[in-house]
Amino acid sequence: MSDILTKIIATKHEEIAAAMRAKPLAAIRTDAEARARAGDLRDFAGAIEAKIAAGHSAVIAEIKKASPSKGILRENFVPADIARSYEAGGAACLSVLTDRSYFQGATEFLQQARAACGLPVIRKDFIVDAYQVYEAAAMGADCVLLIVGALEWNQMLALEALAVELGLAVLVESHDSAELDAALTLQTSLIGINNRDLRSFNVSLSTTTDLLSRIPAGKRVITESGILGRDDVQHMRAHGVHSYLVGEAFMRAPDPGRALAELFAD
Repeated sequence: MSDILTKIIATKHEEIAAAMRAKPLAAIRTDAEARARAGDLRDFAGAIEAKIAAGHSAVIAEIKKASPSKGILRENFVPADIARSYEAGGAACLSVLTDRSYFQGATEFLQQARAACGLPVIRKDFIVDAYQVYEAAAMGADCVLLIVGALEWNQMLALEALAVELGLAVLVESHDSAELDAALTLQTSLIGINNRDLRSFNVSLSTTTDLLSRIPAGKRVITESGILGRDDVQHMRAHGVHSYLVGEAFMRAPDPGRALAELFAD
């Protein structure tokens, strides 16, 4: 695990402890289970497959105010407006950063974005504890992210099982062949490949293309990071990749949805 990832995970455990003092596990579990019973969930994986079946790229468009390496990405940051823009631009789903310490995210951002549109939403955060899965369900997320590099294998299995129990989809993210092997042991069909090395922060699209041959039929590859221009999209399409998670390329644009539509024009 990289130094920055180790630091982030340590911070997460501190945040979880503070959150549990403010709202005990039993209370957040009650909220999450109530939402699951209410059926207020949008089909995250289904939205991706529907876009691809219609002959379009399936874009998980990210709402992200800042990053640890680049600072503030968007000064005029209104999650509801961005969500509506993404929906108009053809996004399949939304990804909303909820990490406060490193990405200046917030639970409220996810809630505001989801309320403003009809798209399914993934909680983009560093999930390391069951409490956060219950939180994700309670706040209105439709999917959670599990990062192989941040978790032990038995943790991933347990967190995925809990997410499924609550009706949430799971996107499992890997960066190299060893992490991919672990990711493929999960039930989820959503296999994210992060082109950004969390150790060096270098980005290479070959990270995705080099791993494609290892991924069996029935899994949906979602390439993450480094999709900045039309050439990048065409490169991925040529390799049979049609689902993308993109954020920074849109966050700096005056109209994020228009930037999305232009980048992924058929």
